Amino acid sequence: MRSLNPDDINVILATDCGSTTTKAVLIEKIDGVYRQTYRGEAPTTVEEPVADVTVGVRNAAREIGELAGRRLIDDNGNIIRPARGKDGCDIYISTSSAGGGLQILVTGVVKEMSAASAERAALGAGAIVLDLIASNDRRRPHEQIQRIRELRPDMVVMAGGTDGGTIKHVVQMAELIAPAKPKPRFGSNYSMPVIYAGNEAAAGKVSETFDESVTLSVVENVRPALERENLAPARDKIHDLFLEHVMAHAPGYDRLIALADIPVMPTPGAVGDILQKIAEARGINCVGVDIGGATTDVFSVFDGADGKPVFNRTVSANLGMSYSISNVCAEAGMANVLRWVKRPMDERELRNRVKNKMIRPTTIPQTEEALEFEQAVAREALRLAYKQHKEFATTLKGVQQQRTVGDTFSQQIGGQSIVDNMRLNLLVASGGVLSHAPKMEQTAMMLLDAFEPEGVTELAKDSIFMMPHLGVLASVHPQAAMEVFERDCLVMLGTSIAAKGTGKAGRRCFGYELKGPQLVETGEMSFGELRVFPLAAGQTADVVIEPVRGVDVGAGPGKSLSVTIRGGTVGIILDARGRPLWPSN
Repeated sequence: MRSLNPDDINVILATDCGSTTTKAVLIEKIDGVYRQTYRGEAPTTVEEPVADVTVGVRNAAREIGELAGRRLIDDNGNIIRPARGKDGCDIYISTSSAGGGLQILVTGVVKEMSAASAERAALGAGAIVLDLIASNDRRRPHEQIQRIRELRPDMVVMAGGTDGGTIKHVVQMAELIAPAKPKPRFGSNYSMPVIYAGNEAAAGKVSETFDESVTLSVVENVRPALERENLAPARDKIHDLFLEHVMAHAPGYDRLIALADIPVMPTPGAVGDILQKIAEARGINCVGVDIGGATTDVFSVFDGADGKPVFNRTVSANLGMSYSISNVCAEAGMANVLRWVKRPMDERELRNRVKNKMIRPTTIPQTEEALEFEQAVAREALRLAYKQHKEFATTLKGVQQQRTVGDTFSQQIGGQSIVDNMRLNLLVASGGVLSHAPKMEQTAMMLLDAFEPEGVTELAKDSIFMMPHLGVLASVHPQAAMEVFERDCLVMLGTSIAAKGTGKAGRRCFGYELKGPQLVETGEMSFGELRVFPLAAGQTADVVIEPVRGVDVGAGPGKSLSVTIRGGTVGIILDARGRPLWPSN
């Protein structure tokens, strides 16, 4: 990889190789500030008959070059570097989820402890976890071995035991993997990569268990003590092996690796990186979501018990808007989908629409009725994915929490979710049904209905899904990534102020006073109401909210809130519908 000085980078070409489309953006330094200037896309060419991902990359780069009047690809198909006048770029970077992304099998001793930590490390690195096998997962050894043989992961991540703890059970897990001899998904001419991130005292015995069919890498324990996680070494090793083994054997990826100036990253890992950078730079808690055709990814960065930001990512593999739409309706229930449909639609019509979507999963809505149906399903997919995320993003299980006399009878042994909607500052949406909604208000309402933010929350969307590009850019030029993220990536929808608590419809919920540019409003909100006031992007307003007793808008139950908020394309949203929105939630 080239040695790069950020001061010498003025023109950046970035691509994201998705499963169907390769998306490219051009970022240029204009008047001392980095801006995204042009974008292009082309079909991904990882499958036969082309079987070379770089063909799609070059096609997307040529499209950008034509739009920008800049020659980016030379006659030999190479990316021209460095930039000279109207030729070339200073750096080329890429992310990838083509070919199904990064798929990992996770093993551990205790499912809720060491295995859960290993799963967090894998998900944080941008992987899809195919299965989690543990000593206490209630499967018999022969069933676990059969499951390992059935899967074709890109790599295996092993955890188990705190440092100085159990050795026997860790070795037993290795003795399950060794005879199963899992086969890698790509290529049959290399050994299965296995990362061991468990009890350091067991590393030697684990190594003795495997033969030459496995390439073993030993890193620091992901759970060195019950009350502490150490995920970074395992995540870094996953990225390294992703390049060395997985991508090196996928069609054309060896050429993509040679083409890029810095290591190629898995797309979800890059999205997680940029969200962490934003949370750190602004000192906020944030949640991001990417809803696709087959899966929904949820990312969160929240302050942990020690005040340090904690990053979590989950993949809801059966919650999507095309290939997984029937799973969404089955898991949510038809009644829950229908509650979001305003026009008359019975369950039979809803089922027919689901069946039509299953027959033609890649179609997009052509009528208002079809759009309303898809947005109703999207609300449930997002709600369920967020529910799963909150159940996963917890404090460490197995750790006795310090308690007071007041909670003697309600003690829990860890596992409380660190995702708190009242502490959520920024909610970012991406994915077709959210990013390409015809009206900004529709995106905002899907976020409010599905995530139910409480108190004061900024809403935004990544309209062209540029977060992966910026995530990998942040590793080499954080300033450029942050500037483009703030100015060109996010479309600010506005700020919601939502009341936590419930009350009888029509009863007073809170009073409000809004003061901003060309905006002076005072009034009262009743339970069940929702109002929108215009406040343009870049503008701010001073807001005072006076809730009734028992209602919390961010300052505590019944306490007045005074805050300055930012506007957006939708504006200020006052939500007095109460939380939770529905008893079943």
